[in-house]
Amino acid sequence: MADEQKQPEQPLDEKFYERADGFINLANVAVTNEEANAGQIANSLMFAASRFNAWVTAAGYQKGSDLAEDKEAILEFFTEQYKLMLAENIDAYATNFNEYMGYSKENFKK
Repeated sequence: MADEQKQPEQPLDEKFYERADGFINLANVAVTNEEANAGQIANSLMFAASRFNAWVTAAGYQKGSDLAEDKEAILEFFTEQYKLMLAENIDAYATNFNEYMGYSKENFKK
């Protein structure tokens, strides 16, 4: 993989959660405005993250063939990162279920 991704995990920068909340707010607005159901919005958000991550990763390479050669390591890296983040958020929701899920579920479409 490109040198940038071989480095140890970087600490979160001070704007990390602010940016993440901004993306979540965009998704919530789309659900609230009934642009699509929550599952469809989630799929779009996941695709957007994968597209952006592919671009960021490719920017660290000089040749497409080198990027292709590292594909499995790149997939493993991003898959593990997503798994860790998802596990952390599931734990938070399980622990704080009533507080986090206290909004009106009637408006939630799967």
